[in-house]
Amino acid sequence: MKISKLLFIALFLVHSHNSFASDVQNKPTANPLYDAPLAEKLGADAYGMKSYVLVILKTGPNDDKITDPEQRSELFRGHFANMSRLAKASKLVLAGPLMENKPKRGLLIFNVKTIEEAQALVNTDPAVKAGVFDYEMTKYYGSAALMQVSEIHNTLQLEKIE
Repeated sequence: MKISKLLFIALFLVHSHNSFASDVQNKPTANPLYDAPLAEKLGADAYGMKSYVLVILKTGPNDDKITDPEQRSELFRGHFANMSRLAKASKLVLAGPLMENKPKRGLLIFNVKTIEEAQALVNTDPAVKAGVFDYEMTKYYGSAALMQVSEIHNTLQLEKIE
């Protein structure tokens, strides 16, 4: 009887040790560079990520109809001013043209949770309103560090885009 109790206890201890060792091996290690206040400020989850809405600007139905250079220039000045306004409001975190990929013309990443919020923002763009651009949208899960792109970009931009 004593031997069976000892054997049971030994097997229990071995099993418990193996389960504990397995749990320790499967647990992710903490990042020594982790900055909790910055992660909170940027809205990062435990993976350093957050939700955004990605917008692809495409050639719109009126792009080839608006041929007056002055009108086009005015629309694009409004387009850039609108992006600047949205970036200052921390709603637009990344934007830029897509090169050599027509009819896709550009991308925007909005710091919003829903497609509807992004639609409301993109529809404030004069070039979208005029039909120079159309768009498609999808939810995007990316690095919360994108929230710092605008701030960093301002330290790199020698000339303003107008």
